[in-house]
Amino acid sequence: MNRHEPMFNVPGSVLAVLGLLVGVHVLRSALPGAWDSWVTVVLAFVPARYDGYAQEIPGGLVASVTSFLTYAVVHGNLLHLAINSAWLLAFGAAVAGRIGAVRFFLFSAFCAAAGALTFLVFNPGLMAPMVGASGAVSGLMGGTMRFLFSALDAEGLRGLREDPRRVPLMPLGQALTDRRVLLVTGAFLVANFLAAIGLGGIDDGGIAWEAHIGGYFAGLLSLGFFERTPRSVHQAG
Repeated sequence: MNRHEPMFNVPGSVLAVLGLLVGVHVLRSALPGAWDSWVTVVLAFVPARYDGYAQEIPGGLVASVTSFLTYAVVHGNLLHLAINSAWLLAFGAAVAGRIGAVRFFLFSAFCAAAGALTFLVFNPGLMAPMVGASGAVSGLMGGTMRFLFSALDAEGLRGLREDPRRVPLMPLGQALTDRRVLLVTGAFLVANFLAAIGLGGIDDGGIAWEAHIGGYFAGLLSLGFFERTPRSVHQAG
């Protein structure tokens, strides 16, 4: 009997993250305006926390630690949530299917933290809060670059749907010189540059391009360390 693979094979870990993002947004929507604002700032990443203002910002010193991750579960509006959810589904499924649920959560958290740290480097002392899963999902995109083109060269997208673990991981040195990876990375940087100068079409509080870039490169450079099992030459970086 022929077995038909679904067009989209979304692991439970990705659905769990998606459910968390939607759940947080729904709960915040049910709160009175003042409470919602307070919760948002507590969870958001605020660079001024690290410039001597931690005690004066909701969340205090605890949020100075937790907000490296919690900012990723908060979104400014439904469009913001919808965009990040779509990117999560697009790039999270293959990564989660490849490295497993626990490593997927750790990898996503690592990319989110890298995005926040990059935002902090470019915006020291900024009082405005930064929210959104963009850093994490950009990291998932960067990680996918390490095996997407290997899959296309071998079996096409079918390999990513059926079992992404079978796809060889592109060694880091090769990934940093592969024309296709460089083309995608260049397009990603250009898109974020245009957004940074106001040509990205998003003017509702701006776009945290710094978090996008930090998350993307964290994912591109580090996916090999989150591999499920050693992969000889393909394990590097």
